[in-house]
Amino acid sequence: MLNTHLPSPNIHQIMNHIDNIKKLFSKNFVENPLLETYEVGKIHISSGKIVASDPLISPDHPAFTQEFPNGDFPVLVHKERDSNCIAYAEIVFDKEKLAENWALALCDNQDIKDLKDGEIYGYPVESGMGSFMDKDSQVSLNNLEQALFQKKGSGFKGIYEEFFHAYFFDEKGAIDQFAVLKPYAEKTENIIAFETGYGEGFYATYIGYSEDNQPVKLISEFIEIGSD
Repeated sequence: MLNTHLPSPNIHQIMNHIDNIKKLFSKNFVENPLLETYEVGKIHISSGKIVASDPLISPDHPAFTQEFPNGDFPVLVHKERDSNCIAYAEIVFDKEKLAENWALALCDNQDIKDLKDGEIYGYPVESGMGSFMDKDSQVSLNNLEQALFQKKGSGFKGIYEEFFHAYFFDEKGAIDQFAVLKPYAEKTENIIAFETGYGEGFYATYIGYSEDNQPVKLISEFIEIGSD
């Protein structure tokens, strides 16, 4: 639960983070000279349950308790211009509505009131990669890993080498910072994977709600960018 990249927050500091997220992302576009925005592709949501995790170290990471809309939704990454590192990853559920209210995204048995100084809810990253996926996609990814292991046995090199690796290199061999992956080409389940900030760390995710309390955006923060 300890956050190693962002300043050690208590409840008051979490609210400061939310205020900053609100300033950056409450509009239907991001306008900040420190950020550059790229469209990754669309994420397919089938169960309404979304997992944000490092899929290499947390293959069974729990989904958020919030129920999200089903469908295909655009995913954006926002890079810090100076470092060219990804500062934020964003799912947009409704382009027409503004995010009026924000909250820290929580999983089962998580309550902000239980946090101590220096703690925050989020997910750990050890591989340098984070992701968004539907709970159904997480099941498909785990099934793929088991199938590859059973097929290759001692020749199995791990799910990164066997599946993820190829998606992060373009046709010229250059390394991409984000990708849309499908565990099974013939199925709709997919995964949006991306580099996380400066690398390893512990990262929080926030939900933006419309005035009528519908989820409009989901944003993971890897580098805090000031909104002033």
